[in-house]
Amino acid sequence: MTKKPASRAGKSSGRGQRDLKVRVKTAKGRKLSSKLWLERQLNDPYVVRARREGYRGRAAFKILELDDKYGFLVPGARVVDLGCAPGGWCQVAVDRVNALGDKSGKPVGRVVGVDLQEVDAIAGAEIHQLDFLDEGADDRVKAWLGGSADVVMSDMAAASSGHKSTDHLRIVALVEAAAQLALDVLEPGGTFIAKVLAGGAESEMQTLLKQNFQKVANVKPPASRSDSSEKYVVATGFRGRAPRDRPQD
Repeated sequence: MTKKPASRAGKSSGRGQRDLKVRVKTAKGRKLSSKLWLERQLNDPYVVRARREGYRGRAAFKILELDDKYGFLVPGARVVDLGCAPGGWCQVAVDRVNALGDKSGKPVGRVVGVDLQEVDAIAGAEIHQLDFLDEGADDRVKAWLGGSADVVMSDMAAASSGHKSTDHLRIVALVEAAAQLALDVLEPGGTFIAKVLAGGAESEMQTLLKQNFQKVANVKPPASRSDSSEKYVVATGFRGRAPRDRPQD
């Protein structure tokens, strides 16, 4: 834990303590945006914690905080992580559902991560390169899990276009597709978690979730940067997908 600098008796700078932020000099050829990004990374306490605690990124703390609040990653749970790269969410899930079986006397869970790109192996997780939009992806996921899922989670974001409204529509479409897969693979009582961007175009998705889950909450965990428009939808208590209409004879 970083200690605060001791105050100097009898002296005051008017700010209470020294400025401990890391400053990055702008090297020749480095864009100002790159400099600001690097400064933010170096001074981000979640980035520091992620390195210290062995997580693959600061996003791991978002799912930790959401699970602390809603308690869906329980020992024995079967979890699907959509768009799992770089793997921080899988790391958290492996530990909390006891996928390695190292918590004596507790049920052993399973974690399956899927992504369009290759992801380095994670102990206790089964990682597959897959486009979850492909036909039959839900059946493949259930085969890897050995049954239905208790949790489907997604921290995916569509590639940025630089246009806020367009990016919002893209991520809503992505979340809607993830929700449809969740409806196909979740066990009744299951949970769906996904990142969305605030922007007002997600009403249809919210309606879909409210029809299929007992509770739907929209949350911004503390680890989510205050200047980001991202939030997370947490849908709990899956009602079970209604049987599809049978064709008429």
